[in-house]
Amino acid sequence: MPPAERALRPAHAVLRATWRLVIKEPVLAILALALILLQIFHARPWTSLPALVDWQTVLTLTGLLILTKAVESSGFLMWAAHRVVHHIHTERALACLLVGLAAALSTLLTNDVALFVVVPLALSLHKLTPLPMKRLVVFVALAVNAGSILTPLGNPQNLFLWQTSGVSFGHFVWALAPLCAVLMVMLYLLTIASFRATPLDLSRDVEPHPVERPLMGIASFLFVAFVLLADAHRPGIGLAGVALGFLIWRPSIVLKIDWLLLLIFVLMFIVLRSVAALPHVHETVSAWQLATPLRTYVAGAVLSQGISNVPAAIMLAEFSSDWRALAFGVSVGGFGIAIGSLANLIAMRLSNERGMLTLFHLYSVPFWLVSGMLGAWLLLHF
Repeated sequence: MPPAERALRPAHAVLRATWRLVIKEPVLAILALALILLQIFHARPWTSLPALVDWQTVLTLTGLLILTKAVESSGFLMWAAHRVVHHIHTERALACLLVGLAAALSTLLTNDVALFVVVPLALSLHKLTPLPMKRLVVFVALAVNAGSILTPLGNPQNLFLWQTSGVSFGHFVWALAPLCAVLMVMLYLLTIASFRATPLDLSRDVEPHPVERPLMGIASFLFVAFVLLADAHRPGIGLAGVALGFLIWRPSIVLKIDWLLLLIFVLMFIVLRSVAALPHVHETVSAWQLATPLRTYVAGAVLSQGISNVPAAIMLAEFSSDWRALAFGVSVGGFGIAIGSLANLIAMRLSNERGMLTLFHLYSVPFWLVSGMLGAWLLLHF
């Protein structure tokens, strides 16, 4: 091999690795590129960038990622899901069960974790009996978006708004409960109408699913303690205890959390707050006059369709202090276009089914339109 070609091999390897990362994590790549461009054309001192990050939110998210990974690693969720499935006898009942399970898990264990439990469960059942997998995955994605609305722990945008608003855990749940309830009723009615009462035979679902009870018990206890500390706005203390404990006892749990998600969240704060401070952007968004709950709500629901609901929440929070209207808006914004919520993209990637986008939008866009009108009515009357 010529010396020049040998010299180029490391560069080619770096380019290939970079391209694989871009394909796997496009959001991270876009944020990194945006940060580079911002520093070129509207440079800030690099030392000032960490101040743009809401570290309370990042610390809370880190603790939750560790604890949910511990719960997932215990095997309890998959064991419980398979036990419940044994009582299901029709396709419609299975769809209703998966929708309810996904929504329930997303309220406490985040929408991502709910997807990593329910979608693989559906795939394993599909091996035993033919199931309408594409439709099931679409409804599971809708379910985690609807269910995660209820609590501050359900999704990253709720977590951010909870920490920055300063309201209590209970106050947040009470404020978002009407929207969550209405959307879940809508989703269940749509589920009943979209799946048939075709008989299912899941008797061959006999594969053992062991549960590590000590890990589940400790994770559950620490989960409650951590949420109480986060509610008291002391997530740093909770994270220190959780991280140190698992690093000593089960270091693999800490090492296996989604570190790239944390990096994405940090970059979102830096990039979006930098963009919001640009004179042209500031003037444009200020012209929207987000002085009323309805305007803030519409801005969140619509902007989410272009940049996803987590970035929309972070950006619009710079222009409106009405956290409830913003939470309503970005929650509804998770429906509609697939990019409205990253959970939608994760669900489709986990399913590994072709032609998912068209079917997803067939259900999600009308759901967004109807939920948008109902959400506006609830915001103004409750």
